[in-house]
Amino acid sequence: MTRNARLPSHVRVGKRRAAAEIRRDAEFAAFTAGAAGRLLHAATLLAGDPEGADRLLTATLAHVYANWFRMRAEDPYERARSELVRRFAYRPWWQRPRGGTLDRLGRQERLIVVMRFFEGIAEEQTAAQLGLPDERVRTLCAHATATLRSRNGDRQPPAARSVPERRPSAVAP
Repeated sequence: MTRNARLPSHVRVGKRRAAAEIRRDAEFAAFTAGAAGRLLHAATLLAGDPEGADRLLTATLAHVYANWFRMRAEDPYERARSELVRRFAYRPWWQRPRGGTLDRLGRQERLIVVMRFFEGIAEEQTAAQLGLPDERVRTLCAHATATLRSRNGDRQPPAARSVPERRPSAVAP
């Protein structure tokens, strides 16, 4: 008989659970070491300020850590990204993002720009994750892009602006 077989079942389960939690901690630490920077950048783009991004990312990573055992074969980055999007999309209105690069965009436009251009998610996947029709995602993306382009057009340096050429006028003799 092995030594563990003589132990009561609750002690054996406790040791297995402790070993599983140690493994989860190591796996989660490796995941956060690799993905936290990209998730923080996405959270900063969404939230608009570093403090809001930290709060958003902390809540997201806490949720992913708590559900680590249930993820089985799921991609942890995909799970964290969808949780980040969900937490941002369903924030109360008084926690609207202020400032940042995307400050002129609405909540859905901001989400779509970050998902489509920063994360590189296809239109169909973005629509499915947000629960919107594909055409709506396409329209919001086009509107957000036009808004960002018009804003960046105002910030061009003077050398980049097109200046009409002056032609010398004919001088009458």
